[in-house]
Amino acid sequence: MDTTSIEQMIQEGLPDAKVVVTGDDGVHFEAHVVCASFSGKSTLQRHRMVYATLGKYMGNEIHALGLKTQSPEEAG
Repeated sequence: MDTTSIEQMIQEGLPDAKVVVTGDDGVHFEAHVVCASFSGKSTLQRHRMVYATLGKYMGNEIHALGLKTQSPEEAG
């Protein structure tokens, strides 16, 4: 799994999101996701939305994913 694939999957699941994924070892990643759909949602709800875009890859090809999720207002 590579960062570009993860970015594309998140982008497809959350079309209004801006996504940046980093990770050097192919199994541990960090994602910064800014999405208008996050407005008014808790951190847990936001993370579940992102995890839903990655489906079966979470816990398998993607061993760990650190998330920073923000609405556009929070991102400034």
